[in-house]
Amino acid sequence: MIAYVKGNLDTKTDAFVIIDVQGIGYKIFMPSKSIEKLGETGNVVKVYTYYYVREDNISLYGFSSNEELRMFELLLSVSGVGAKSAITMLSEITPSSFALAVISDDISKLVKIPGVGKKTAARIILELKDKLKTETVTENSEEMNIVIETESVATEAIAALQVLGYTRKEIEKVLDKINTKDLELEEIIKEALKYLARN
Repeated sequence: MIAYVKGNLDTKTDAFVIIDVQGIGYKIFMPSKSIEKLGETGNVVKVYTYYYVREDNISLYGFSSNEELRMFELLLSVSGVGAKSAITMLSEITPSSFALAVISDDISKLVKIPGVGKKTAARIILELKDKLKTETVTENSEEMNIVIETESVATEAIAALQVLGYTRKEIEKVLDKINTKDLELEEIIKEALKYLARN
């Protein structure tokens, strides 16, 4: 409903900000790292938002990038993970590291996040990897096994970036611009995100 909010940063706390848009103040809950990126009060800022509606709660959640927003949406789709838990996770781990943890079954990386135990971490990986497989089949059923079975670093990077909502075509186009030969997997993901964020 509200894709983003752009205006003057009126109030800044550890958990939320208030952005003044032509005299209307929007209270937006954000990850602490995203709040830090906004700078000082008075700055003109742009925040990508998620309009969260439940029977007992209507709130706006904000993010510094579309990748953070996508990660938040994915976490909400996991059974047992609520908005507050998702925001906490986003305050502790970057979208690229999160996508890498999901693709590589790295439970140990996720359990380092406060409030995330082994069961929750395992559930996140299980449900989101299944979601990735479904999205890959929808896009091109003939390519499904490539993402799941191929062990090349570039292909793992494609799978991780698909977790963040990018299509295979978008990712491959960007990877053509990057020399992936001498880069580690997370470095490839970070470099690709720099290009993808410009589009």
